[in-house]
Amino acid sequence: MTSTVTWFSTPIQWLDARGKGAWIAAMVLGFIFLWPVGLAILFYMLGTNRMSRSFFGCPKSRRTRGATGNAAFDTYKEDTISRLNEEQDAFNGFLQRLRHAKDKTEFDQFMDDRAKQQKSDAKEAAKTA
Repeated sequence: MTSTVTWFSTPIQWLDARGKGAWIAAMVLGFIFLWPVGLAILFYMLGTNRMSRSFFGCPKSRRTRGATGNAAFDTYKEDTISRLNEEQDAFNGFLQRLRHAKDKTEFDQFMDDRAKQQKSDAKEAAKTA
């Protein structure tokens, strides 16, 4: 049983030492030559989280919200973000006013049509009476 575990761990260590590209190459070759092998490698990679950035020592994300260390850029970034937030709020307010105006126009049209219908109904009732 120990030899089986050693046999599986040696290629895994070899692929881990070469990084994510080696794992992807092994998976592609597995799919090309014998698709169940490629599928097994794919499931192993997903199951052991070998496709994540943190597994191979990469930072979790290149986009960080924290300070960059450059004071001028950090100030510019904060100013730009606050300006964009203000513009977004103004645009959302504009959309709200636009929706309100459209609703009011539709409601006024409905009320006018209703009033015209009631007048015509009243005239028809007066003619028949």
